[in-house]
Amino acid sequence: MVDFDVVELPPHDAPGVGDTAPDFTRPLVDDEYWEDTSLSDLTDDGPVLLVFHTMDGAFPSTYVWNNLRDRGVLEEIQAVGVSISSPYEHKTFVAERDVDARFFSDPAAGVAADYGIENDLDDMTGITEHRPAVFLLDETREIQYAWVADEWPDFPDYDEIVAAVDER
Repeated sequence: MVDFDVVELPPHDAPGVGDTAPDFTRPLVDDEYWEDTSLSDLTDDGPVLLVFHTMDGAFPSTYVWNNLRDRGVLEEIQAVGVSISSPYEHKTFVAERDVDARFFSDPAAGVAADYGIENDLDDMTGITEHRPAVFLLDETREIQYAWVADEWPDFPDYDEIVAAVDER
């Protein structure tokens, strides 16, 4: 028995395959420290799997990152998360979940707005998080693969992500 409601999310305006992903600068957190970094700085080093997720510690976030880790995706590509969680929460998440990835901290959900994937939480005024979404970007930030949740909770097809990463 499911102990939560499945909610249909409103339409989104996310970029799609072939579009250029919007650039942004936010604190980027790893297991040691954080510093302001631009997405374009990361793509200059190679393809990026950009994973928008709910706040750290929430079941959907944990489930997504565990699946990406367990399927070997994190060993194959530079994977980067984006959520409303603070740098402190990201550091705790990385340590507790043994996730070999870095995370952008976007507490005001401005990046979600830039990507057209805002998710207002439970009709709470002014409380927005990122709608779950996954984008595979090449070195020019051109989107090679895109998935955006249509309902909450919703999860990407991990086999599709693995195939997209393998094809890059």
